[in-house]
This record gives sequence, structure tokens and C-alpha cells, in this order.
Amino acid sequence: MILTPGALPALDAHEAGALARDGVLLDARSAERYRGETEPIDPVAGHIPGAVSAPTTENLDAEGRFRPASELAERFATLGASADRPVGVYCGSGVTAAHDIAALAVAGVPAALYTGSWSEWVSDPTRPVATGSE
Repeated sequence: MILTPGALPALDAHEAGALARDGVLLDARSAERYRGETEPIDPVAGHIPGAVSAPTTENLDAEGRFRPASELAERFATLGASADRPVGVYCGSGVTAAHDIAALAVAGVPAALYTGSWSEWVSDPTRPVATGSE
């Protein structure tokens, strides 16, 4: 695989909100941040309504390496993500979401990045926020 700048599909806030309803939007942050129990960076805790918790730490084995492709595919399938559905990923500021996107690529699932992520989402007080486990 050769990485080239600008090749990663990206979502804006409107597209991310729609994907949470009509496809699969994964939240790559820790489960505690997803549930809104803690938020060390942004002024509002929680997640985008309809998003699914998919912490990046669960992509790794005990040695800190990506799990095998078959295990990653199974993990993401249980979260509703597969190659036949549109998938997007976000995190706090767009960086750790790239880790989930790389793991999804290993599993054979293409995904887009919501680059603004949670920090952008909560910067607009009219956008809905969910807390707890959905």
C-alpha cells in the first residue's frame, strides 16, 4: 500500500451526522469519552447520536500490533461496519480516528474520516449530543 496525501475520503459535520443515521459512524475514542463520563479536551462530553463506540485500543494485540485481518474484520462486523456499507470514523480531533481507518483497511473495509471530529461537532451548540451506551 502506498500512502498519498489527499487520498483519504473525508466527511464534514453534516455528512458525519447523516452517516450516523444511514450508515456506520465509528467513534475511535475511549469508551469512557464516548459515554460522556469524562472529557479531558472539549467543553462538552458525549458522542454524535447514532455513532458506535470503537476504541482504537481494541485493534491491537498484546504486543501492541494490529490484530490479524480476520480478527479485525470480525470486530468491525460486530460493530456493523463492512465493505458493503458506508463507514466513517471520528475521534476527538481527527488523529486517532486514522488508527481505526488503518485497521478497517487491514480488514478490507473502506472508511472516510470526519476530520473535524468531536471538537468541531461540539463547537456548534445546535448539534445534538448523546451520552451513555447506545
